[in-house]
Amino acid sequence: MAETKITAPAGTPFIDIEREFDAPRRLVFKAYIEPALIKQWLGPRRYEMVIERWDDHGYRYLHRDDRGHEFGFRGAFHAPMTLDGGTQTFEFEGAPGHISLDSLVLEDRGDRTLARTHSVFQSVEDRDAMIQAGMSGGVIEGYERLDETLAALAAPVSA
Repeated sequence: MAETKITAPAGTPFIDIEREFDAPRRLVFKAYIEPALIKQWLGPRRYEMVIERWDDHGYRYLHRDDRGHEFGFRGAFHAPMTLDGGTQTFEFEGAPGHISLDSLVLEDRGDRTLARTHSVFQSVEDRDAMIQAGMSGGVIEGYERLDETLAALAAPVSA
């Protein structure tokens, strides 16, 4: 299993995430743009994901736990996502007004893809609050789930 590298240098308002996937870029791209696939991997397993909106302009989704608690997330896409990546805003509705700007780069490595995300927060305090809220665990688990989703997409279809 590949390692998810998360770096957040002290005193800076950003987080960098890097992960290599054992799948060609076209499949990783597909998993990032198709709502049915996004539901399979984005976030921790313990939450059901409900996508309320996902279009060219933006998104809103909920993570729901087994007790019915809901956690909302929303953002805007700043251009259509391409095979190379994309840029979006991200906001956890539990901390309204604390918005990050996230840039994703999907680097083609033949049968593998390197995904790099650079998230810029409005302040170091906002960035630190995201880390303290357990963001890294959710990212790591989500990427493990993405590995599973990509393996299923790449599996040959039997007749």
